[in-house]
Amino acid sequence: MTSRDAGDTAWVLEPILEVPHVVAAVLLTRDGLITGYTDVLGRASAERVAAITSTVQGACRTAAAAFADRDRAEVRQIVIESDHGYVLIVPTDHGTVVAAYGDPEVRLDLLAHRVHSQVARLGEKAMAAAPRGTDGGTPV
Repeated sequence: MTSRDAGDTAWVLEPILEVPHVVAAVLLTRDGLITGYTDVLGRASAERVAAITSTVQGACRTAAAAFADRDRAEVRQIVIESDHGYVLIVPTDHGTVVAAYGDPEVRLDLLAHRVHSQVARLGEKAMAAAPRGTDGGTPV
């Protein structure tokens, strides 16, 4: 089950939860505002996860840029492995982020495939919902 804050986010998170040993998932904006989360997390925990996820991805972008001796770098995914399991963070091209947590038994390849698939679907939906002019033509 997923909790919805802004709009219907269940279609994004529920397929991720179908991966065996996935415990929780969160959908957030790049700046850390939560837009959806799985019920295993309470609202306060989901907000904490979103804030931390936003900070982690910012630090990873900065580190990637520093190693490449560049001013900026985009991150495609972040994997955190701990003794409690894995956290996978995948930003989208349109400003949202999907973060998922699996216990130590999760198959990371399956989790990554599912999260990236959902991120791609988010991108398709964002493109389909792009604003159009009043005549149905190109955006104004």
